[in-house]
Amino acid sequence: MTTSPQTKLAWVVVLTAIGSFMGAIDTLVVATALPTIRLDLGASVSQLEWTVNSYNLAFAVMLVTAAALGDRFGRRRLYAAGLVGFALASAASALSPSVGFLIAARAVQGVGAAFMMSLGLALLSAAFPPEKRGAAIGLFSAVTGLAVASGPLVGGAVVNGLDWTWIFWVNLPIGLLGAPLVLARMAESYGPKASLDFPGLGLITAGALGLVWGLVRGNEAGWGSAEVVGTLAAGAVLVVAFVAWERRAAEPMIPMEMFRSKAFTAGNLAIFAVFGSLFAEVYFFSQLLQSAMGYDVLEAGLRLMPWTGTFLVVGPVAGAMADKIGERPLMVTGLVLQATGTIWIALIASPDLAYGQLLVPLVVAGVGVSMAIPSAQASVLGSVSEESVGKAAGTNSVMRELGGVFGIAITVAVFSGAGSYASPQAFVDGFGPAMGVAAAVAIVGAVAGTFLPGRGRRGELVPAPA
Repeated sequence: MTTSPQTKLAWVVVLTAIGSFMGAIDTLVVATALPTIRLDLGASVSQLEWTVNSYNLAFAVMLVTAAALGDRFGRRRLYAAGLVGFALASAASALSPSVGFLIAARAVQGVGAAFMMSLGLALLSAAFPPEKRGAAIGLFSAVTGLAVASGPLVGGAVVNGLDWTWIFWVNLPIGLLGAPLVLARMAESYGPKASLDFPGLGLITAGALGLVWGLVRGNEAGWGSAEVVGTLAAGAVLVVAFVAWERRAAEPMIPMEMFRSKAFTAGNLAIFAVFGSLFAEVYFFSQLLQSAMGYDVLEAGLRLMPWTGTFLVVGPVAGAMADKIGERPLMVTGLVLQATGTIWIALIASPDLAYGQLLVPLVVAGVGVSMAIPSAQASVLGSVSEESVGKAAGTNSVMRELGGVFGIAITVAVFSGAGSYASPQAFVDGFGPAMGVAAAVAIVGAVAGTFLPGRGRRGELVPAPA
């Protein structure tokens, strides 16, 4: 029986959203379980941070390589492989005997997530015409929002009723059942068959690792220590070297000419900022409810639902509106709202804070994120030619995940300098300044968003590299 075009497109949205669902829910359920993992495995503050950052860093640096491999060997085929790899790495995380093993397993999990997210977005973008792409991304964001909305609740229910390892076991059936459906229901998609840019991959991996390592170790080793100064300096030099290499490489992993487009550059800077702020919020909000306000993990998950639920409700509307009014007003307004809600929470946080006082700022911050994310993605993907969609999606995903890594690293450094886990008040002492920095990051993104071309003034699409 012949499948209708609408049904085929529906399968593309649902099956690409499976990968996004797994990646999003994994980040959030892990964040919900951090206090329990800290006690169960005896993790220090820096080790706890690395359970999140090892995943995000591996995720970020492999995204463009995943996109290049998908272009060459088939996006659908490697997307399915990413689902299986993520599921198996999740099982390894669940079986972790120590925090060091968990950090390593999370890094492998991040590699699988890179294939899922980068290739999923490229498959979705290739399946829809440009005039409908914003709405498709909005719908994709809505399905992803379902994972975000349910993540804290699922994490809380699992940790409270079973054991924190089950937050990883839940990925196993989703990945192993989803992969065969991808191969059966989605058409294969290819991009330009460029050679793999191994020097570029090595430079950006080492550069990002140096910067994150220095930020994570700053409070513990001393900001003036040779270790911290040396790794931060080396990371910065390697990132500059990466840009220089990409400018002259015959087949770069991130073509620098794409950044000549204001829409591409502003969209990527905005996505870096929105996820830098968002990941910091994900990391700390659940801990505020548990470590400072005294709720258990399930109660904390339930109380985050008004925040995460906005991603499901607002995301599709913002995506559709971006097609009609342009991305700039949605992106700028969204990031300003995100910053407003975050700084509001930072100012009122205290051990005896009533939950009702958190409700409005949580919703404000959530609405802002839900407006900004689909707008930034649509801006980037709409600024390049069809041949470059894969690399544009990969670049956008890299900026998103690196933003998350640096957002967590910077805010945890601020938290460690101003507070601790010694008491509820000590936690709040660090939480306020950390969230102030998260709000500032969102404002930087809003400023970047003002440089987006207005509706109908985007100009020429960036062509595929020669």
